[in-house]
Amino acid sequence: MDTLSYKTISANKATVSKEWLLVDAEGETLGRLASKVAKILRGKNKPNFTPHVDCGDNVIVINAEKVTLSGNKWQTKTYIRHTGYPGGQRSQTAIEMLEKNPARVVEKSIKGMLPKNRLGAELFRNLKVYVGPEHNQEAQKPKAINLKDL
Repeated sequence: MDTLSYKTISANKATVSKEWLLVDAEGETLGRLASKVAKILRGKNKPNFTPHVDCGDNVIVINAEKVTLSGNKWQTKTYIRHTGYPGGQRSQTAIEMLEKNPARVVEKSIKGMLPKNRLGAELFRNLKVYVGPEHNQEAQKPKAINLKDL
């Protein structure tokens, strides 16, 4: 048996093929949208997935203000941050954050599903979230995908 024909192929920056994908968040549940987009950003939907390489696609999310949350999470889900000063812990409910910055709700949920290291920070840079149906990446010719098919 020729064992040389059974080499595991590992992707690297030169061999990875990245493309631009467009996702419409209208009517999508926040957590389900975030997990599917995080999987695409990571590259887990590709056959040449390599854990330590950025082999995922660039994702554009539009209509970020039209995501949904189930149950009474709009009132009970809280987002906590700290200003850096003593006693500087601040919290917001999901509805308050959606009113202030709708794109931040989607970004925060997707970022929480990416690795917490340098690779995760690099993958997060491949995500663009927009409020409304317009985006600034027309030059990249993004391909619209339906998350329900994944």
